[in-house]
Amino acid sequence: MLTKNIIFKNFKLNKNNKNNKKIRNELKLLLKEENAIIQSLGPTYKNNYNKKTISKLKNFSLIRIIGMGGAILGTKSIYHFLKHKIKKSFTFIDNLSPNINLQNNKKKLLNLIVSKSGNTLETISNVNILIKNKNKNVFITEDKKSYISSLANSLKDEIIHHNNFIGGRFSVLSEVGMLPAELMGLNVKSFKQINNLIKNKIFINTLINNVSCTINFVKNNKANSIILNYDEKSHNLFKWYQQLVAESLGKKGNGILPIISTMPKDNHSVMQLYLDGNKSNFFTFFYVHEKNSPKINERKILPSHNYLLNKSIDQIILSQKLATEKVFANKNLPFRSFEILNRDEKTLGELFCFFILETILVGRVLNVNPYDQPSVELIKQETKKILL
Repeated sequence: MLTKNIIFKNFKLNKNNKNNKKIRNELKLLLKEENAIIQSLGPTYKNNYNKKTISKLKNFSLIRIIGMGGAILGTKSIYHFLKHKIKKSFTFIDNLSPNINLQNNKKKLLNLIVSKSGNTLETISNVNILIKNKNKNVFITEDKKSYISSLANSLKDEIIHHNNFIGGRFSVLSEVGMLPAELMGLNVKSFKQINNLIKNKIFINTLINNVSCTINFVKNNKANSIILNYDEKSHNLFKWYQQLVAESLGKKGNGILPIISTMPKDNHSVMQLYLDGNKSNFFTFFYVHEKNSPKINERKILPSHNYLLNKSIDQIILSQKLATEKVFANKNLPFRSFEILNRDEKTLGELFCFFILETILVGRVLNVNPYDQPSVELIKQETKKILL
């Protein structure tokens, strides 16, 4: 058990791995630093909004979030992972599309516009097209002059300051993700699990061993991290994870390419490649126990498939996951496995903490800065040149 909520099977460990001591030291240093990202994972972090803000916004039942990348992916993953607990309607605008839904609702709409820099081209374009005078708008951006802050001031809309020491992809448990989570009616305090996790020796040892294995894969040219996701409600969690890992570690000729595979559907497409193709991959199995899953109708099942009688869809999916793990083990394919027992804020907070700590530690041991993304800026500069 990684925690009471998560059953975790790690990669096969190399007992003589020399990385573990270095990783443990890096973790100690990280936890001692005045690191705003790490602070945001715990209960003492102070969000840049207050109860008065929540009180003014909580009556909106239609909420639209506009942003790109880390500004929105964390919130989107929270919404879809915990949608069974959320009564309000949320929509997410996180790309440019010529066919964008203008959503001319008669009901009053709240727009949350999120951009750390305040100059994100796609967000600026979408905001220009989407927001109307009748809407209520709240902007989350850094406390500096930018297009977004200037627009908010001209509209006389509220600005909530984005912590400038927390990059977008690490911002999910700061005001960027927690303000929307409050409006979703979720228990924000339950997300903040780092203080409990760092006291958990099993969690710490598992994290260190996991990071150690990941570094060995990278150094041995296994750079494709395939996520075998058996939970459709976690697709956006892994879109968040994909950015976190790729943008944080893809530097100096290093990096990991996270690829999301939708299971069990992909048994019928790319599984053959995973099993018998090139050996540049390592795998993460992810499954969530689902309550009240529909069952096979015994009146409609043919005798040849009686083994399906009274089986729920959840049972069938779990059986497929276990079978796939067994085949992977027999073929000596490297994999780890997450089995989620409870779908709640605490569990999701634990997953956020694990993946953020894992990514930062891998970056530090590989001697890359996990917090910047210098090459992405090149595309922004070239795009602006073309549009001028």
